[in-house]
Amino acid sequence: MEDCIFCKIIKNEIPSQIIYEDENIKAFRDIHPIAPVHILVVPKKHIPSLIELTNEDKEIIGKIYLVINEIAEKENIKEKGFRVIVNCGEDGGQEVKHLHFHLIGGKKLGTKIVS
Repeated sequence: MEDCIFCKIIKNEIPSQIIYEDENIKAFRDIHPIAPVHILVVPKKHIPSLIELTNEDKEIIGKIYLVINEIAEKENIKEKGFRVIVNCGEDGGQEVKHLHFHLIGGKKLGTKIVS
């Protein structure tokens, strides 16, 4: 997508703090972190949201979770714990229409859902 900010980051048209990259996945620090560790993990394939996944996407989604574990270990949050959030749709808080996973940790996270 031409106007997708994450697609532009994937193509290195917009600078970002890259944490991980392979042929299918890119992970980078969120520019508005809500915790000491706040990393976005995105498939390089433009998938607008979680509800638009297809059977073709099963492998990449599984790999994203393995990459999240790898990043959590490198960021020293694996042992104490972290949160993975996927916002879906307008009411779910999705602001960028490119599937992305928020890896959040580095502090004690509350249980309250933000309203």
